[in-house]
Amino acid sequence: MSVVRAPRLARRLLASALPDDAREYVTNELEEVFHQRHAAGGGLHARAWYWREALSFTLRFAIERIHEHATPDGGLALNGTGLPGMPSPPRRGFMRRTLESWMRDFTYAIRRLLRAPGFAFVTVLTLALAIGANTAIFSVVDAVLINPLSFPNADRLVLIRGLAPGTDLPGEFALSPEFYVSYRDQADKLESIGMFAGGQTTVRSPEQVDRLFVVQMTSTLFSTLGSKPVLGRLPIKEDDDKNAPVMVISHQLWRDWFKFRPDAIGKQLEVSGTRRTIIGVMAPDFRFPNANYSAWIRASIGDETKIVAGQLNFSLIGRMKPGVRPEDLAAQLAPIAKRLPERWGGGGARYLQLIEHHRPVVRPLRDQLVGEIERPLWILLGTVGVVLLIACANVANLFTVRAQGQRRAMAVRQALGAGRATLVRALMSEAILLAVLGGIAGVLIAWIGVPILVRAAPEGIPNLDNVRLNGFALAFTAGLSLFAACAFGLLPAIRLSSPVMVDDLRQGSRSVTLEGRFSRNGLVVLQTASALVLLVAAGLLGRSFIAMSRVDPGFSTKDIFTFQMAPQRPQLVDGPTWGAFHRGFMTRLAAIPGVQSVGFVNELPFDEGAGRSRFYTDRSGENPLGATLMAFTYSGGDYFKTMDIDVVKGRLFDQAEETVGSSSVIVSRAAAQILWPEEDPIGKRLRNADRTSWHNVIGVVDDVRLQNFRQQNPDPMIYFPMVGPEPRSWAVGTPAYVVKTPRMDSIASEVRAVLREYAPEAPMYRVFTMTQLADRAKAQLHFMMLLLAIAAGLAVVLGTVGIYGVLSYVVSRRTREIAVRMALGAKASAVRRMVVIQGARVTMIGVAVGIVIALAATRVLDTLLFGVDAFDAPTFAGMAALMMLIAFAASYIPARRASSVDPLQSLTIE
Repeated sequence: MSVVRAPRLARRLLASALPDDAREYVTNELEEVFHQRHAAGGGLHARAWYWREALSFTLRFAIERIHEHATPDGGLALNGTGLPGMPSPPRRGFMRRTLESWMRDFTYAIRRLLRAPGFAFVTVLTLALAIGANTAIFSVVDAVLINPLSFPNADRLVLIRGLAPGTDLPGEFALSPEFYVSYRDQADKLESIGMFAGGQTTVRSPEQVDRLFVVQMTSTLFSTLGSKPVLGRLPIKEDDDKNAPVMVISHQLWRDWFKFRPDAIGKQLEVSGTRRTIIGVMAPDFRFPNANYSAWIRASIGDETKIVAGQLNFSLIGRMKPGVRPEDLAAQLAPIAKRLPERWGGGGARYLQLIEHHRPVVRPLRDQLVGEIERPLWILLGTVGVVLLIACANVANLFTVRAQGQRRAMAVRQALGAGRATLVRALMSEAILLAVLGGIAGVLIAWIGVPILVRAAPEGIPNLDNVRLNGFALAFTAGLSLFAACAFGLLPAIRLSSPVMVDDLRQGSRSVTLEGRFSRNGLVVLQTASALVLLVAAGLLGRSFIAMSRVDPGFSTKDIFTFQMAPQRPQLVDGPTWGAFHRGFMTRLAAIPGVQSVGFVNELPFDEGAGRSRFYTDRSGENPLGATLMAFTYSGGDYFKTMDIDVVKGRLFDQAEETVGSSSVIVSRAAAQILWPEEDPIGKRLRNADRTSWHNVIGVVDDVRLQNFRQQNPDPMIYFPMVGPEPRSWAVGTPAYVVKTPRMDSIASEVRAVLREYAPEAPMYRVFTMTQLADRAKAQLHFMMLLLAIAAGLAVVLGTVGIYGVLSYVVSRRTREIAVRMALGAKASAVRRMVVIQGARVTMIGVAVGIVIALAATRVLDTLLFGVDAFDAPTFAGMAALMMLIAFAASYIPARRASSVDPLQSLTIE
């Protein structure tokens, strides 16, 4: 900071916080002394003096204004000294006295807590659990939602896709190269734009082979993202012009395959049969589109004049110019898209229909990466925030009860001349000390819990590997600790420092007993209501999980082992050789002990979904707009038997149809109903809109859910044999094998050994059991249910302790009253009933308040619930009854202790 800027910056900073007279003192007198010191050669010491004096003055001014010490002439006095034109007050002495007072109060607080270790332990543990839970969840929210992107000016990055309502395209869809070229050339609101598409392919080096996720992209993708390599270079336009086979690899692949050797640059890898040269290595934090991707290869669009319109395979990433909003860009892209047929032509009637209904979708890249996990994470953060409120209410009750024991001592100190600020400081020092200890313990709990939380989290959460306790999380914890100290300590401190407290020296014990009853009961109501809200939320998610577990996906998940393998050998040149290869491999697998059946499918349910295409039937004719969009796949072996997919009508493929080539096809029940409603589909014909040959339906099988259990309706599906009639229809890529065996958890090593012997060049990957895939499909709901159940359990425990603590305190303060009642003939059962009713009354109010809050709060769970309504009456009633039962249990122990009071002893001992 320059000499001139220091006083100017101080004036700007203090102008909004100080009145005119105080501002004039800082900007005139202090500035004058500052220049004198600097002119004398003070330099750095002069600047340090300026800031120390300016900040010290500001702090003292704020404290004195709060105390409102006014001089007779209406001015503000600081320790008896005026402001402008007066000698500078003894600021250093004031600060020293303030610090000494706080240190003295902290010392007394430590002594008091050491004399009450039980109270200190329970309080610190309660705060630690709540603060630790908040810190752990906040660490996830920070990495996943607040800072999910590591790109410069990431707020200007957008994902560009398409939407065509009124057509049969399902939701948002990818775009084609003509969109990229037109947007690049005509959209002046874009600073740059890149095109990409991701998928899994076989990557080979001389030493190893594996199936990796690889991105095909234009050379403009990296410049659009603003990313740079840590080694080598990135693709450039000259690479496009020369059609150079270059690639960039991830930092992880560089580590795993090249051991961080710099000579990786220039090495070649075979990607999908093409040898490509490594020209760059990305930084460890570069994860685009997500952390699964290991390589980026150049996807040249070639001669732009030869682009075939309508090949919807790519997504677009754009960097907007400063000040441009996503909706502004979408408005500019819409007319550009409408003019595509004029420039590119082609596409046919279906393409023209798409363009007619097309709407550009421009979404911030952050929103796209975060996806559906955003709401669940905010819900979890809000949930643990509720737990913190319950913990603060619980500690506030404990703190109030403890402070009541110091009431007469505080009154004596006030009578002897102690000011209210002194009393508040004395009580708040104990609250701050407890909150700091709770925060430190909470950080330790979060440090242990964050790795556990990350491991338990479902797949697909972006940036999860970057979740850690960083400085931002620690600052958040410090803020929570300060909030907790104020939440549970400030109200008792203000109440017990009241000027009317001296009257307590003349009051009896009964007035003290009744003091604070409503505040204590109010805190119990808050705890009960909050705990009930969390119980209801956990109950709704629990019922959703049960409902989802009862959904029939249309196939069996029991005793099925699955994997994929990618053969790559020159002998596989046509359908028969390809069919014979896989038939031979299935025979080898069937010979493994314990294997009951083996089959394969090109897209496995709950894993990769399925491809989609349009199909004609005899009924639809050749009308381009009459083709029906439907999912399809290829199957072989005993796939339907292994997966326990029932045959509804007709038959399955025989061996000849699977290995030689056939025009036979199998359809699902839903597909048959759509294509031939109210007709027998057996013998009917259908044709892929992209091909010329017709297929005869030989069988109908039951429907399956391809994506997850949440699907309202199963996907209509068409199954082709693994070798079809078209010249290239046999090349279905890398099928997923399914193996029926009770040894599904232990058979992987034997399968891998068979594969190494049969096809040593083929990598084995995506190894699962169908049970694992089914569990993964329910993982997000299970994760949310588990965390909400833990939070609800913690809230219930804290609420129970709160009810127990309040009633125990009431019983202890009313011991003499209860003794009188029993001496006059009251039965023990009546005393127990009196105490339990008192607890039940407060709990019922809390339950009523909680139900009202839950009716509003559970709406945020709509997107997570399945098979149950957000206002499910049985869940609300059941959780309310459970809360009442817990409250009864918490009330019974103090009630039993109250009924065991000895009247004689209680009345004779003061």
